[in-house]
Amino acid sequence: MQNFNIKELAKALGLSTSTVSRAFRDNSDISKETKERILAKAREFNYQPNHYASNLREQRSKTIAVIVPELANNFFSQAIHGIERVARDKGYHILIYATEDDYEKEVSFIRHLHNGRADGIIMSVSGEANDHTYLNELSQKRLPLVFFDRVYEDIITPRVITNDYDSSFSATEHLIKQGCKKIAYLVINKNLSIGKFRMQGYIDALAKYEIPFDDRLVVDCTNSYAKNNLILKRLLVDVGPDGVFTSVERLAFATYYACYDLNIQIPQQLRVIGFSSLEIAPLLNPSLTTVTQPATKIGIEAANLLFKMLEAPETVDPNEEIVLNSKLIKRRSTEK
Repeated sequence: MQNFNIKELAKALGLSTSTVSRAFRDNSDISKETKERILAKAREFNYQPNHYASNLREQRSKTIAVIVPELANNFFSQAIHGIERVARDKGYHILIYATEDDYEKEVSFIRHLHNGRADGIIMSVSGEANDHTYLNELSQKRLPLVFFDRVYEDIITPRVITNDYDSSFSATEHLIKQGCKKIAYLVINKNLSIGKFRMQGYIDALAKYEIPFDDRLVVDCTNSYAKNNLILKRLLVDVGPDGVFTSVERLAFATYYACYDLNIQIPQQLRVIGFSSLEIAPLLNPSLTTVTQPATKIGIEAANLLFKMLEAPETVDPNEEIVLNSKLIKRRSTEK
């Protein structure tokens, strides 16, 4: 029975391959009776995968690492909540690492995690570097990786994202329908996956309504609130947009602060919309119109993917991509 594989074993037992695989990994969510039946059938057919003996003996850390660009952003705190919920149900703990959008920190964290500190990684990337080959060390050392929200497109690994292009198109279109003709797009990193897709949605919405693209209205911002305040004040005074679309949450706050300092009234003089999972968005003055990502669900889906990789790696497609829909929530900041 040399060619007898896990699929044939599962078929003979009337079980799924993932159930059989979890039994070989001594997973706690398989009943003792089912586990014994699977192992008995494996012995009967002389089936023993390469990892069988070692996985039954191995001591997992029962910990997964979560790497995010920042913790102050409500999107990431909600996503972490979703990840933690799944991890807790699986009997796992999570370790949280914040890169502060610093590539060197990201590399350091990844390399640190190869010491057995975690069984797998869920990551939203920093995006500061073009060379991501260091991540290929993960596959060589069998440390599973799942991307969420912000991804490296040249690294093949499962990912959970949202419909960024469609959401940005809808957000820009909403501003146009509210009477805006001079819409600024605020971005921190245009080269990152979400930056590219969100900007393209903005550009295509302008084109649909025959509004000329003006590169002065595409504003590169930073991770510094103080620097952003100066950048946005220059934009508001020198260019004078009538609408602002912020691609990340912190830039919506920065816009509100700059408008307050310059005594610009929202929405009377400037309409504002932004990507944000901020739970107090309805309580801002004026309440903020948002593109809201299903942050907690993204975390849950990413965690489920990672545990699938841990428990039944042969059932996971490395190109798997789960795309969830964001929601445009209209509030006072874009009213006519």
